[in-house]
Amino acid sequence: MFKKILIANRGEIACRVIKTAKKMGIATVAVYSDADRDARHVALADEAVFIGPAPSRESYLVADKIIAACKSTGAEAVHPGYGFLSENAGFCKRLEEEGIVFIGPKHYSISAMGDKIASKKLAIEAKVNTIPGWNAAIDTPEQAVKIAQDIGYPVMIKASAGGGGKGLRVAYNDKEAHEGFSTCRNEARNSFGDDRVFIEKFVESPRHIEIQVLADSHGNTVYLHERECSIQRRHQKVIEEAPSPFISDDTRKAMGEQAVQLAKAVKYQSAGTVEFVVGKDQSFYFLEMNTRLQVEHPVTESITGVDLVEQMIRVAAGEKLPFEQKDIPRNGWAIECRINAEDPFRGFLPSTGRLVRYLPPTQTMEASKPMPADGGVRVDTGVYEGGEIPMQYDSMIAKLIVHGKDRTEAIARMREALNAFVIRGVSSNIPFQAALLAHPKFVAGDFNTGFIAEHYGPGFRAEDVPHDDPDFLVALAAAAYRRYRERAAGISGQLAGHRAVVGEYFVVVVKGQQGLHTYVPVHVTANGVITVEMGEKRYAINNDWQFGGIRAQGNCNGRSFTAQVERHGLWMRVEHNGLRIEAQVMSARAAELLRVMPFKAPPDMSRFLLSPMPGLLVDVTVKPGQKVQAGERLAVIEAMKMENILTAVQDGVVAEVLAAKGESLAVDQPILSFA
Repeated sequence: MFKKILIANRGEIACRVIKTAKKMGIATVAVYSDADRDARHVALADEAVFIGPAPSRESYLVADKIIAACKSTGAEAVHPGYGFLSENAGFCKRLEEEGIVFIGPKHYSISAMGDKIASKKLAIEAKVNTIPGWNAAIDTPEQAVKIAQDIGYPVMIKASAGGGGKGLRVAYNDKEAHEGFSTCRNEARNSFGDDRVFIEKFVESPRHIEIQVLADSHGNTVYLHERECSIQRRHQKVIEEAPSPFISDDTRKAMGEQAVQLAKAVKYQSAGTVEFVVGKDQSFYFLEMNTRLQVEHPVTESITGVDLVEQMIRVAAGEKLPFEQKDIPRNGWAIECRINAEDPFRGFLPSTGRLVRYLPPTQTMEASKPMPADGGVRVDTGVYEGGEIPMQYDSMIAKLIVHGKDRTEAIARMREALNAFVIRGVSSNIPFQAALLAHPKFVAGDFNTGFIAEHYGPGFRAEDVPHDDPDFLVALAAAAYRRYRERAAGISGQLAGHRAVVGEYFVVVVKGQQGLHTYVPVHVTANGVITVEMGEKRYAINNDWQFGGIRAQGNCNGRSFTAQVERHGLWMRVEHNGLRIEAQVMSARAAELLRVMPFKAPPDMSRFLLSPMPGLLVDVTVKPGQKVQAGERLAVIEAMKMENILTAVQDGVVAEVLAAKGESLAVDQPILSFA
């Protein structure tokens, strides 16, 4: 067994690998860029080596720097995690030549399966069903358009070395094929150092189901069941679960056996994932093979009890798999939500900055440790309170994983865990995750990869968050206010005749747009339990919320709940099951006066092109005095490895360019003004 390994990655996956290495008694070496000097993975590792500037192409993607770090620290092996160099056959071969073990498959397996064009050709030779398409690199946008026309729209434009939604676009017409080809090449070049792009038919209404395989160097290969990964936004997974609520045992077995057959065909060693597109009739087609550990591997670990990172390390050290296919269990149900630094109410734009508050739910299960009999909650993360979410890398804050005896229990457990997850300083997609988990079709298991596009096509809005009782949030605001009044009344030395009075009758003012607030009269009493009455509804609330705290846990009318209550000046923000309200609690007279206060409209910024997110201004494509038409490209912003093209919403004339190419922009910073 290795004495020391280097993790050629960052963030949560680096922290995840370190946990298993420590369990196995293996020393760890972290690598870090300028942006990650204070990162969590650096603090957790036994040693850390600086490898260069923040851009990944100058640090995490430079093989020479990784190899030099191995030699300087005496690391015998490298775990690549996912992304970066994890599926780079050249890097794997270089390590072998240098006498350093790659904790993953051999370079020839990566070449055969990690390259999407090569893997598809191999699958065809192996008589595996594949999706129609142009299975060779495409050189020009014009050629891409011609091929797309021949295949028939819609088509999927994909980077050969792509992954994680990077270098991937769906085109429904010639214009989208032309633009998508160029964007895919740029993203692929920047993220993977390989700009080859190919095209295949886009299968509409498909399921995305993948099989986890594990193979050793002694000819043993097994599959660890499937993961359901159909809940995706822009081809990036949002929620993953194991097992799938869709496929039958016969389909599961057939897919598993085919995945094993494919892995054996390329002499695969280590953990890998064979991805399939599955039709309504449970027919399945090979999509690609990821020759690395997947982001969503924890759901497989939860239902099988197998530590995949440990098995990868043991296989790389030459050990045999300790089990056969018949020994692999499938217990209960696991779900993973990716908690990302993005604003779901602003088109999911990246949200970078400092994590002012970071308080994850209580963990009852943990990576690298045995699974509890009754399941629980697990958080895999690479961040900490006070740390930065940098713009140079992906937007993941954490992975939230739950396990229950069945799917219903797992969904309920995940909803409570999301309620308990406190993140401040950056926006997160938690409200969106909560809405997805409550959607009737998700609960019924009736969805495909187009689920989010179908139900949230125009974007995600606050009113899209379902809640079985929105008045509960109003009652929580009133109960918290009652606590504040009790504290104020208990302060000593108050002037006679002017003491703070607790009171019982109030109006909860729920903030609305354009000053159109909602006014809710409430009657609040307290006798150990705070009781809030509004109309015919009555809420008896008992909770452990503390002044200055955020998370509130307790019970209401005998039912347990977890929510978030936070004071911002005169307003209180209350969040529960993805729904958020801002409310003021006041006397009836104060509410009456507030009704007649004039609304102060925000300044009109319609004459400006504003940056919708923090990011790097890669390009400004117009000049002062230039006429532009609606839909015309104006600027390109890069954030979290994604290119975002800003276009004109209407015809106009550019008056002034206010930001320079290469500038780091803040959210809502003006880029252009129009005459």
